[in-house]
Amino acid sequence: MTPTIIDVVVLTMNDRPAEFRQAMASLLAQRDVELRVVIVGNGVEPDHVPAGVRTVTLPANVGIPEGRNVGAEALAGSGCGEFVFFFDNDAILPADDVLARLVTEARSRPEAAYVQPRIADPGTGVTLRRWVPRLRAGDATRPGTITVMAEGVVLVRRADYEAAGGWPGHFFLFHEGIDLSWRLWDLGRTGWYAPDIVINHPASNPARHAGYYRLVARNRVWIAYRRLPAPLIPLYLAVWTALSLVRIRSRANLAVWFAGLREGFKGGHGQRRPMSWATVLRLTRAGRPPIV
Repeated sequence: MTPTIIDVVVLTMNDRPAEFRQAMASLLAQRDVELRVVIVGNGVEPDHVPAGVRTVTLPANVGIPEGRNVGAEALAGSGCGEFVFFFDNDAILPADDVLARLVTEARSRPEAAYVQPRIADPGTGVTLRRWVPRLRAGDATRPGTITVMAEGVVLVRRADYEAAGGWPGHFFLFHEGIDLSWRLWDLGRTGWYAPDIVINHPASNPARHAGYYRLVARNRVWIAYRRLPAPLIPLYLAVWTALSLVRIRSRANLAVWFAGLREGFKGGHGQRRPMSWATVLRLTRAGRPPIV
């Protein structure tokens, strides 16, 4: 049987040399699949590139979602893979059959545009709540249909990815997976969480990124304007404002968050393609109405 072709997109800024080498070694050790790998240097020329791996050098850091788009496009065309695997450069595939198992899971779920493995910290084995792509995240080992994704390690059918228009590149960072997931659902597709397939990733704090509070607030507004029917926009933003007021304890961080919210209202969200009310109903039936 001919191995399934998977296009793999890895981003780098040359700031994690040890982790990057480990990530690439675990990736290239995968068996029973055929990999076409591209490393995108986001504002850098990639270092430590294994033999036979393609590279793309971007003159400036265009952000994570656009970097992923560039990588997927670099591998598009004749001979491209049936699937695209987006792989963080500090993640590790702990076994040599992880990608083959993800493909098998996708084959068994033809309605699913993407398959999300369970992410676990390599040292503790803990799966953070934000890594479980559903509202009821208490049991990280429960499989099921999902309506969002953890973007850093996810397998997506290329045909669905292209039909959805890829990642919202101008988001730069944060919440791009919500936008892409909702677009895939609006195309009549679904997502699937396969927690028995584990990928390791350090349990780091996303707030370590400069501009975290500004970007998460701005991008929430952009998601609402891009993807929601008009009556749901104020409800969605009201829910996330209330949650943020509860969660963000620092007044300084909250001020930055509100600045991001104002930035989002000023525009820049891009093309508005609201989901249908039928999609709203499907998402609600799947356990996550598109207001939370």
